[in-house]
Amino acid sequence: MVGISRRVGVVLFQLGGPDSLAAVEPFLYNLFCDPDIIDFPFSRLGRRALARLISKTRAKKAAQHYAAIGGSPIRRFTEQQASALETRLMRDGVDARCVVAMRYWHPFTAEAIAQLQNEDAEVDQVVLLPLYPQYSSTTTGSSLNEWRRQWKSEVPTSCVAPFYRNPQYIAAVVERIDEALARFPHPLDVPLVFSAHGVPVSVIEKGDPYQRHIEETVSLVMEHGGWSNDHRLCYQSKVGASRWLEPSLHQNLRQLASEKRREVCIVPISFVSDHVETLGEIDHHARQEARLLGIERFEMTRGLNDSPKFIQALAALVLAAITLSANLSANDEPGAEIQDQERETAAHSMVAD
Repeated sequence: MVGISRRVGVVLFQLGGPDSLAAVEPFLYNLFCDPDIIDFPFSRLGRRALARLISKTRAKKAAQHYAAIGGSPIRRFTEQQASALETRLMRDGVDARCVVAMRYWHPFTAEAIAQLQNEDAEVDQVVLLPLYPQYSSTTTGSSLNEWRRQWKSEVPTSCVAPFYRNPQYIAAVVERIDEALARFPHPLDVPLVFSAHGVPVSVIEKGDPYQRHIEETVSLVMEHGGWSNDHRLCYQSKVGASRWLEPSLHQNLRQLASEKRREVCIVPISFVSDHVETLGEIDHHARQEARLLGIERFEMTRGLNDSPKFIQALAALVLAAITLSANLSANDEPGAEIQDQERETAAHSMVAD
């Protein structure tokens, strides 16, 4: 038990998802209006018009994907994570108030800030917790940029670094894979396909560490899982005509079929909760594609969601960030504790080594 007298606000950052079919187009507009997503010469002049065009063009197809899974569950799962984390931190002696800040739909970052500044929940310290295990400027970077634009308080603020190396997080992923493999008659014969959300190659070429973080995550999971299964890494969710990370999930499925493999276990590796990319893109569309290719047994691991092991990992990360913040110089400028996520920070090392 830690025993911290100050009230700590914990902000869980996530992408977000439309809460109705009518919200799909404005959700997509917000996504493609993000300067961390759409960036090209003179983009400030043309970004909004391009975002309107893309969102209008893609809205109908995207709405079908959301309809197929009964709507986006990401807010529900993220709020469950926040509630479970708050309970765990309180049990560990931290007076915590956990709130959710979605990047592209409600509750937005401004709404999360309003919750923290409510008279009944006013906090003395803030810990930012991006729910992206691996860093990318398009996810963690975007969320933190939006936070900096919205947060005007001088309350001390620190940030949890990428946690893809955290042993408790890795253990939570391994647990989900073991659950899925147990559904096969011969678990050790099943190929594991790790599927991460893709990003444009141009993002990686600018120095974004996302691909490296993903590859290291897969290596750590395989090492800790101790399986001898064949395993592969692929990327999904490509948008537009530009070059994205490969191989794609579709390419992997076709390769497995060409090898006469009749079983596959898909592991969504860059996601910490189930949403349209897992339930729709993988468990619905990729499952149908696999069946047409002759793959007879298709399983997908469950999202981490509110897995006790995962919540334990998040609690350890927050506690490490609180401890680090307490050790910083009292002369630091307000907000200076926000870590540069592209570096291997001390907060990350405290929980990963």
